[in-house]
Amino acid sequence: METSYNFKRVLVELVVENYAVVERVRVQFHRGLNLLTGETGSGKSIVVDALGLLFGGRSSPDTVRSGAAKARISGIFEIPKDPALHALLEQAGVEIEDGELLIEREVLAGGKSRAFVGSRPATVTLLRDIAPYLGDIHGQHDQQQLFSTDAQLSLLDAYAGAQDLLARVGELYRAWRETELAHEALEKSEQETLRLTDLWSFQKKEIEAAALQPNEEAELDQEKRVLRNVAKLQENANAAYAALYDSPQSIVSQLRVTVRRLEELSRIDSSVDPMLQALKPAEATIQDISNDLSHYVDKLEADPARLEAIETRLETIDKLKRKYGASIADVLQFLHKVSEQLSAVENAGERKADLRRRVEELSAQYAKSSAELTAQRSSAAAKLSKKVEKELDSLAMANSVFKIELKPAAWSEQGADRVEFLLSSNRGEEARSLDRVASGGELSRIALALKTSLGQPSAGIARTLVFDEVDTGIGGGVAEAVGRRLKKLSAASQVLCVTHLAQIASFADHHYHVEKREVKGRTVAEVEKLTPEARMREIGRMLSGHKVTPEALKHAEQLIRMGTEVVQ
Repeated sequence: METSYNFKRVLVELVVENYAVVERVRVQFHRGLNLLTGETGSGKSIVVDALGLLFGGRSSPDTVRSGAAKARISGIFEIPKDPALHALLEQAGVEIEDGELLIEREVLAGGKSRAFVGSRPATVTLLRDIAPYLGDIHGQHDQQQLFSTDAQLSLLDAYAGAQDLLARVGELYRAWRETELAHEALEKSEQETLRLTDLWSFQKKEIEAAALQPNEEAELDQEKRVLRNVAKLQENANAAYAALYDSPQSIVSQLRVTVRRLEELSRIDSSVDPMLQALKPAEATIQDISNDLSHYVDKLEADPARLEAIETRLETIDKLKRKYGASIADVLQFLHKVSEQLSAVENAGERKADLRRRVEELSAQYAKSSAELTAQRSSAAAKLSKKVEKELDSLAMANSVFKIELKPAAWSEQGADRVEFLLSSNRGEEARSLDRVASGGELSRIALALKTSLGQPSAGIARTLVFDEVDTGIGGGVAEAVGRRLKKLSAASQVLCVTHLAQIASFADHHYHVEKREVKGRTVAEVEKLTPEARMREIGRMLSGHKVTPEALKHAEQLIRMGTEVVQ
């Protein structure tokens, strides 16, 4: 009997070109349980790795087939009716045609990688954002992560749907810690600050007493030069005045003679009149300059007292510049800084009290939110534990006890909890941490149970669940139990699984064989969808080895017949 499916297939087709030992492979996948088998080292996991690239996995130029310019992986997915996914694609400017989405990834031999979604260039980040809506890949790395308390906490939070509350707790923790550090720094610096207060006060008074003006140094330098050279200035100014106005041969006298001559010429020849008119303003200009020189000479007067005062003032300015800055502007900026520091000292007590109050407020808010997170985790832990135990029952671990234990922990961005997954393989035995009691085979089954419990589609939305190395360390009846669980899981989601066990392969709805061949002197991996007859021979090979015996074929037929039964 065939299993009935109430969902569309998600991964429709996968094309892999020039990737590792694959020259070109095109595989069409279907609803239900899709199994890949083959000899050890045949490249079964290449399909999984290639799919991982479409889900935003890290690329490496080492995966590009030797002699090729690039590796290319493309996948066609039927898009689930998930509003969040459609909003994500719409935001990225990706249009969906006929309910299908093309995702492509190119890995260049030079090391760069390119991604395309709906034939539009895309970022790897977008691939990672899309991936959770399309599928999930579970491999041996995920099993090892089960030993990590951080990974266990992440799994529990995912099951609890605590992302929003977790984000709130993280924000409160960062704000609380930042404020507490600021308060501690203020306390530590208080004694040193008080010691510096006297120095800052002296510096402030010294600069303020000088009453510096921004441009006074240049003005004082100019006045000093004048006072130091009064005699020379008087001599030159008097000589200039005489040349312009006061001597018989002055410019004004000569100009007046010239004007009279031109006036006589003009009375006879009017063409000279423009020259006369142009010259007359010059006389007025020279007269004005002569008057200015006369006033300038009158003001020139030696003033030793003023000169001494200027030099004293410039010495004061120079002293302040040596201590506080290269210019008056720098000295005034230093004054501003010192004033702010003194103001801060005066307000330090108030600032310290404000920080203390803020620390207490944030501490209370964090304690409340983290307590809510703990309660949500505790409730989810109880439910998830029962769910995993139920899954373990169907995976030949019926006597197992699975517990998720929460313990108080130091405050952090992840809350105030420490989580630990505990297992007892035999009832009556104390449950202990997974790394102390779980064998490789048990860990594979626990990982499958968790993945099944965490990855059930919601609101009828299916995904592609990919399992690689899920049969590590198991065999016999346990392998059959794992196969039955995968079969049951495939009724709600499309499942792709790489296996080397005949007991699991016998449950396949669609069986693919991966094989390495030598073509034109080069190794090439190929993927072939098996016919019923070929599938029987492949399972027979998995049972007996290279030489497929009649007994192995009979056993294979029996396994396939068992695998076609509806899993209750």
